[in-house]
Amino acid sequence: MPNKNIFSSFEVKNMTSNSADLYFYGDIVSDWWGAWQDEDQYPDNIKNLLAEYDGKDLNIYINSGGGSVFAGIAIYNMIKRYALKHKVQVYVDGLAGSIASILAFAGSEKPIVPSNAYMMIHNPWTSTIGNAEDHIKAAETLEAVKKGIMAIYSENKCDGVTDEKISEMMDEETWLDGASVASIFDIEVGASVDAVAAVGETYKNYSNMPEKLKVAPVQQLVDDTSEKISEIQDKIKRLVIENLC
Repeated sequence: MPNKNIFSSFEVKNMTSNSADLYFYGDIVSDWWGAWQDEDQYPDNIKNLLAEYDGKDLNIYINSGGGSVFAGIAIYNMIKRYALKHKVQVYVDGLAGSIASILAFAGSEKPIVPSNAYMMIHNPWTSTIGNAEDHIKAAETLEAVKKGIMAIYSENKCDGVTDEKISEMMDEETWLDGASVASIFDIEVGASVDAVAAVGETYKNYSNMPEKLKVAPVQQLVDDTSEKISEIQDKIKRLVIENLC
């Protein structure tokens, strides 16, 4: 069962009268039912938050391996509309992968990607059950979705970079560090920071992931599990003490 606190996963920090810091630190899913982790995010939640914080400039921080394409595009369009009226600065803390890479371009300013952070672009995926016609329709849908994603990349590419080049990079599942991103897209390379370990469950599906990133999510899972076990043990101890008293 997903967490019922719809505001917990899209955390708002450093709130002032003029601005707020917002975080995408999990998978991008379609709705509340798909948000199995506190960090997962979905369009309806973003809609509610943008409405609540209307009038404030936003700093958006991304560390996500991606998720649902249609959910991500919906979120991108909502933030893009918000950015027409407010300053929205996007930072890639660790990874902007798959559809999360699209969110990196939703702000009103150039996205900032630290030299040791990553962006990953690839072709959209799906799974299909049915006859030959069903699979043909699915393939056609994927081609249409790729064109939509390509349109966003194309709006943010550097001079001299062709759409064909970006399409090839998507075909190959391309991972780019900050400096490499700057050679393809119009971004600002930020100073190196400590990369955030957790990048969601979607990283398991990627074939060209850099070796240094493969270990981090596993270690984060171990750390999180140990922390949860400690919390449970503390609760049990308190209950035992209370009952003895």
